[in-house]
Amino acid sequence: MSAPILPPTTAGIHPERFSNDLIFARKQLIAGIVLAVFILVGFVLRINNLGVESLGEDELNKLQTVEEYRRNGLSGKNGEHPFLMKGLQTVSLIGAERINDYISSPELKIRQEAALRFPIALFGTFTTLLIFLLVGEMFGRSIGLISAALWAVEPMAIGFDRIAKEDSLVLFFFLLANVFFVRSQTAVQRDKKHWDWYAWATAASFAALMASKYYPHLLAITGAYYNIFKHVPGSKWNLLGGRWVKFFLIMGITFVILNPTILLPDTWREMLKFSSENRIGHDSYEFMGALYGNKMSLWLSGVPWTFYYVFIAVKTSASTLLLFLIGLPLLFKRQLGDGRFFLFFWAFMWFLPFTFLGGKFTRYFTFVEPLILIGAAVGFYFSVHWISQKFFNRPVVAGAFQSFALVAFIGFPLYNSLAAAPHFRLFTNMVGGGNLAAGSYFPHDEFYDAGTREIVARIAAIARPGATIASETPLLFEHYARQSGRGDLICTALSDRSKVAELEIGDFIVVARGRRYFSNSKVVDYLGRSGPTAEIKFGETSAALVYQLDATTLDGIKELAK
Repeated sequence: MSAPILPPTTAGIHPERFSNDLIFARKQLIAGIVLAVFILVGFVLRINNLGVESLGEDELNKLQTVEEYRRNGLSGKNGEHPFLMKGLQTVSLIGAERINDYISSPELKIRQEAALRFPIALFGTFTTLLIFLLVGEMFGRSIGLISAALWAVEPMAIGFDRIAKEDSLVLFFFLLANVFFVRSQTAVQRDKKHWDWYAWATAASFAALMASKYYPHLLAITGAYYNIFKHVPGSKWNLLGGRWVKFFLIMGITFVILNPTILLPDTWREMLKFSSENRIGHDSYEFMGALYGNKMSLWLSGVPWTFYYVFIAVKTSASTLLLFLIGLPLLFKRQLGDGRFFLFFWAFMWFLPFTFLGGKFTRYFTFVEPLILIGAAVGFYFSVHWISQKFFNRPVVAGAFQSFALVAFIGFPLYNSLAAAPHFRLFTNMVGGGNLAAGSYFPHDEFYDAGTREIVARIAAIARPGATIASETPLLFEHYARQSGRGDLICTALSDRSKVAELEIGDFIVVARGRRYFSNSKVVDYLGRSGPTAEIKFGETSAALVYQLDATTLDGIKELAK
């Protein structure tokens, strides 16, 4: 696979001049086989036990929207988010139901949770291929292959692809758009006819991104990369004249096709509510044991600016993190070629706003997770290249060393993923304290309501008819209560003081990790002084505590609710 032919005045070593030094990338066939293996491994890791964790609150919203579509046709429900993901989920759920019709064993049937998440896991898997194509086009096959392999096996990359949220789709279509865009650069410099077809494919791919999540500003990354070459002498890469008009026309038409609910008035009303922050259901976010306001408009008064930098430090495999720190300064060297400017724009357009905005969730990091892996791949490539030249004169010995180094480098995050499975988001590296610290940094996103089904099962087994469960996700508890045959259970919000004041002896309060807020912290702290009725664990990590109220505990709770 060729790297782009850059304009004649562009400085730097052409990527293909050093991309074939590593033995595993010397032949395109070998690279293809290795890539296929990693795609398969990544797919298995992403879909294995995909339904083992119960739905999160946001995932339930998606499920209810799909059910609305199936009952009444397209609507503006959940309209603050585009249609594409929910359309894919509708197809996936219907397909799972059809498959389940032919399966007699309940244990083998596809769970609803798995079917809802499957489209994201599938697209996340093939993000591996797109990383290889884009990075390989810019920096050569070797760095592209290493970057792709890391995406396939890194715990957090897998964890992001196992929740039914739009961020993985955004990344997939962003990469797809830019694979086509960089190909258009290569094609025009080689005087190929119809090179602009790649540009039209870019427009359609970006429309799919917008039909996944309303992120129009991401087009600035592609546009900035294009503009640094537009006026370079000798560059033939331009979209002057009517080409830009055609570009945006294709984008607009494709966007409406993939997001037809944008034409509904109810969708715009939901979008306005969401943009005004009136749809935020909780008053804070727990980060490293402390509570912070979690609204975008809070800026530096919200979740600390260090949030994503801590995430990188404690949620990246130690080997990947070390090689990223080595590769980061190398990205600024002219030796790497001008593809590095694309990475700079990508990082700038994401880190600048999300560092200072007050509202943060770890899943937003999905979009820039590849940057960490590409940096690590660069660090690995040049480190191995330098060691090979310094210490191994014989090509056979150097090749053996390179192969061993690659296996070790990819094997370390793969081991971490296998050890963390199926709760990949709980992975915490040695810098962050390892397994003992799992769930202590970003509990909302690390647990994501994953134990709700098990909590309801425990309560359903002992609860009296008509008992009340107070939690921070009452609709989610109602969903699983109905599934467990306990539709009689009443589910209410723990943050609603008036409802808490109505609790009776024998009712339940659930304290789920990641669901501590300003509004319930006094109750949570009070309950922490007594022993729970039940505890839900993921391995050795506590995910939720269940308290059945007795007379003494009830009096204390009602006093706090006044």
